[in-house]
Amino acid sequence: MADTGKIAKNLERFAQAVAAHDRENPTHTAYGIGLAHFDMERLGLDEGEEILPGITIQADNGVTGNFRVLCDGEHDESETEAEEEVVEAISRQSLPVIGPGSGPYEG
Repeated sequence: MADTGKIAKNLERFAQAVAAHDRENPTHTAYGIGLAHFDMERLGLDEGEEILPGITIQADNGVTGNFRVLCDGEHDESETEAEEEVVEAISRQSLPVIGPGSGPYEG
């Protein structure tokens, strides 16, 4: 059994993270907290255990000591849009290579 103080602090952090998520993403519904297996065991939590109303613990391959809010929305939409805007630019004109000591700026 984990220290009740640790569990209480983590529950408080989970609740704060879910509240922040819901405030910043009103169109997404949070349903869980993703934890590394090691952290689940350390805290004495079981996968699928409801720790807050409507929020369950889910095992993921995240980094130990970190957790993430799981929801039904896509958070990387802007990254996908940015990737689509990338254009490959190739020059059709070559430029001369200037090495050290060659060129007008010799000192």
